[in-house]
Amino acid sequence: MGALSKGGYSLTSQHLSILEEVLKDSSTADNFVQSYQRSFNGFAAKLNEQERKKLASKEGVVSVFPSKTLQLQTTRSWDFVGLSNAVQTIPSVESDLIVGVIDSGISPESESFSDKGFGPPPKKWKGVCNTGMLTFKCNNKIIGARFYPNVSKSVKDSVGHGTHTASTVAGNLVSNVGFYGLAQGNARGGVPSARIAVYKVCNTEDCSESDILAGFDDAIADGVDIISLSVSSNGIRDFDSDSIAIGSFHAMQNGILTSHAAGNKGPRRQTITSLAPWLLSVAASNTDRHIIDKVVLGDGKVVMGNSINSFTLNGTNHSLVYGKDASVETCDPDSARVCADECLDSELVKGKIVLCDQLSLGDEALRAGAVGTIMSVDGHDDSSIIYPLPAIHLNNQTGEQVKSYINSTKNPTANILKSEAINDSSAPTIVSFSSRGPNSITPDILKPDISAPGVDILAAFSTFASPSNSIKDTRSVKFSILSGTSMACPHVTGAAAYVKSFHPDWSPSAIKSALMTTAWQMNATRNPDAEFAYGAGNIDPVKATNPGLVYEILRDDYIKFLCNIGWDTQRVGIVSGGNSSCQEGTKGTALDLNYPSMTAYLQQDKPFVINFTRTVKNVGSANSTYKASVTSHSEIKISVMPRVLSFTSLNQVKSFVVTVSGSKFPPLSMTSVSLEWSDGTHTVRSPIVVHSFSGSSK
Repeated sequence: MGALSKGGYSLTSQHLSILEEVLKDSSTADNFVQSYQRSFNGFAAKLNEQERKKLASKEGVVSVFPSKTLQLQTTRSWDFVGLSNAVQTIPSVESDLIVGVIDSGISPESESFSDKGFGPPPKKWKGVCNTGMLTFKCNNKIIGARFYPNVSKSVKDSVGHGTHTASTVAGNLVSNVGFYGLAQGNARGGVPSARIAVYKVCNTEDCSESDILAGFDDAIADGVDIISLSVSSNGIRDFDSDSIAIGSFHAMQNGILTSHAAGNKGPRRQTITSLAPWLLSVAASNTDRHIIDKVVLGDGKVVMGNSINSFTLNGTNHSLVYGKDASVETCDPDSARVCADECLDSELVKGKIVLCDQLSLGDEALRAGAVGTIMSVDGHDDSSIIYPLPAIHLNNQTGEQVKSYINSTKNPTANILKSEAINDSSAPTIVSFSSRGPNSITPDILKPDISAPGVDILAAFSTFASPSNSIKDTRSVKFSILSGTSMACPHVTGAAAYVKSFHPDWSPSAIKSALMTTAWQMNATRNPDAEFAYGAGNIDPVKATNPGLVYEILRDDYIKFLCNIGWDTQRVGIVSGGNSSCQEGTKGTALDLNYPSMTAYLQQDKPFVINFTRTVKNVGSANSTYKASVTSHSEIKISVMPRVLSFTSLNQVKSFVVTVSGSKFPPLSMTSVSLEWSDGTHTVRSPIVVHSFSGSSK
């Protein structure tokens, strides 16, 4: 229903009255879900299609869209990106920062959230501690907690995801921890002195959009400084029907940056669902620590694969059997070879290691009494997961070697070793599961924006959750290892909070620009999707505190952007909450947005000339001169006017135009170069991407 009107009165009665007019035979109380009235005006309700249309036609209703179910997207990493425990910090300012974590709750008993040494919450805090549990009380570290009735009866984390992400952002330093000896070391968040406010919108893997919107509504009003959201949808939707885009726009209007997971649907292109330009969309990269596992076959051959296997099998030789040869008679061959549910014959599998042509949690092998399982399947072989029994994932080629060995002897045997960490000198590279661009809604805006560590991340975990996500796994751990853009997102949240601790008055877009323009330039040879995989590059939090120049985008710039992509005033109001209009006669494109990256979508294979007009603010040295340089490329020509920007004071702004031209650009292709502004001290880099991929998802 748009922005809040002045007056501060409760809107619940108004919402109930409107709903009562729409519902004919149904109970208003039974169909009313929740009211949004702290940061924007709206409500959630259960409606059929006829009722939806009736509500949408009412005066004062900006939009009605369905609440869908979204999914959670699931130490060495901070050291790897340069934010070691020894870098400069401003503890007094950092302690005044409040990180809002919209996720699956939190485990307050973790050492990562102890408030030892913390003073009282910042005076700006307006939130509450509604835990839903007598045994769970907030402290001076976890200063706020909320849960939503659709999700749970308490804010306690039962899946571990929210605890993991919260501790990655702002967990205390906890020494000598690991997962059963794996990844042993010190665990901490990016801003360990910061406070945490928890908004539980997810239970198990599912998160309701109506609750996510409620989380945004509360977090904004409570006074958080930054929002971390490791939740993504399965499908691509435009901004005006996406709760995350709408909620994060309201956050941006209130000076709050939202860091958002890109999604785990890679490596296919156009799978990223975090597409709004006011969001900081985060892809997942690896670090130089890679956890692997090995299988020793009976003939002495050792094959390597992936898993986080904390188990040690007794003895060295265990009978090895292929699932296809150990199936009950009722299962067809295809179901048998993948070890489908209830297909393995316990009499043929018990006490053995079973080979299956499918990646799974290993529950079927465990049910049938196997002592371990080998899974042979291609895809996602650059990250590891935890299993409830000794297990390893091999690619198809390596799996075929195991099958050949099984067929070569009457009594095949094998042993699955405990996992180990090895050094990966090629890091950082983008992991295969990380969702890729280009942007399916506005292909002239590069997405993702940036990448961060999201593979084999050790962080705090809920002792009430299964570390392998299997109900058969009864282990309880305080720290666990997870992978996903869910794990990359809080790294960027922590990096953004770190930058904000040095510049408390910077806008969300200034912080975003600082992170993007100082990011490590990644190797396109090792990342074939280039900027569609990693955006501007991998985060460098320390360098981002002193970027030199920033590309700033304010609320009205985003409004103009929406008008330029063809939206009318009414549609713009759906996202912005009203009080916005598109001026008649003004024309533009998405290229006009003052984005830190520059992207152009070419629709026809013919000569082209594209102009990007950009404005930068000087936040480095008062008297400074920046010179432009551009990497060359045979397919396109780049010119910059002017090529020199001279500043005489801080916060002074200068504009320039980048012209990209070429003769022809074939369909389904992409080329990228970099523009760098340098004053000899600062290097401000922006990727320039030209592509001809369709604006709709494939």
